Amino acid sequence: MTRKDTPAEAPLSYEQAGVDYDLIDPMKVAAQRAAKSTARHLSAHGFSEVAASRGESAYVVDVGPFYLASIVECLGSKAVVADEMKALTGKSYYGAIAQDTLAMAINDLITVGATPLVVQAYWAAGGSEWFADGERAQALVEGWKAACDACGVAWGGGETPALAGIVEAGRIDLAASCTGLINPKERLSVGDRLAPGDAIVLLASSGIHANGLSLARKLIERLPQGYLTEVAPGLSYGDALLAPTTLYSPVTEALYKAGITPHYCANITGHGWRKLLRHPAEQTYRIHTVPPVPPVLRFIAEQAGHDAREAYSTLNMGAGFALFVKAVDAERTVETARAQGVAAWVAGAVEAGPKQVVIEPIDVTFGNDDLRLR
Repeated sequence: MTRKDTPAEAPLSYEQAGVDYDLIDPMKVAAQRAAKSTARHLSAHGFSEVAASRGESAYVVDVGPFYLASIVECLGSKAVVADEMKALTGKSYYGAIAQDTLAMAINDLITVGATPLVVQAYWAAGGSEWFADGERAQALVEGWKAACDACGVAWGGGETPALAGIVEAGRIDLAASCTGLINPKERLSVGDRLAPGDAIVLLASSGIHANGLSLARKLIERLPQGYLTEVAPGLSYGDALLAPTTLYSPVTEALYKAGITPHYCANITGHGWRKLLRHPAEQTYRIHTVPPVPPVLRFIAEQAGHDAREAYSTLNMGAGFALFVKAVDAERTVETARAQGVAAWVAGAVEAGPKQVVIEPIDVTFGNDDLRLR
């Protein structure tokens, strides 16, 4: 990745945009360690945790005949882009923003083999006046329902607080929680079967999804036309950023029906392709094929002055989800994903060796020290 349009500008890191994982991740680890001691409370109800799910994208509880999985996720700052684009274009983007929010939770939940069952909404506005914009509020409701329907999940309810003094006036903080079933239990996917020889299948992203928006918004300061800058003919930067996040649960459900149970899954969100290192095992993940990079992500990398290592450690760069499957199931996995309208590639393989991701086409390697989430 090289910058073409602003050679005089210094490179812009994710940390400079206000997100420093070196500060955030240690608290996540501390919280996990504190939370681990509370698992004993499940025994009072006759249940137990699946210990291997600690540190994964969703938490799993053994309730006897099946497992329950749960997750809570927030959208982040993508809603700010929607608000600023409405001021420029007059269009409402909140139907897509609703899908983004649900995708943040559902795409994490399915990594452990769960079928999404129920979602709950958390819509915290900076004041009651946010809800007075009927078009925007209705778009959020309709988009939320449409995403639920796409994933076959029930919308149970939610919370809509007005938090003046906590959330900025005129803004909204969106989050979703999701509960799912792992039934039969053989669908559990926490990496206990992950082994050398497994294939790595990557599923295409629709663009930036909902990670890296702080960096994307910071770049506006460098663009004379701001969000209206073209990243491809007829496609503005703002519209490209607001492409809704792909929902991957239709793919994982189709895989189950096809008799394919992934050995492991990774939702490629914050930390970019370093998320391929999420499983604690000492193994090498060798990538021989990378997906095409969406124009908006190539544009961000160029404008921010990111080399390939920085870009792939921050953004999804065209791969939104990774499936680790038996080598004999790799091509069928690709075909199944494509049948659901999601592009996919057999991108690499798991090998014996040190814990690292080796991305051969771009000559980038991420090692064990590049991701600390446990």
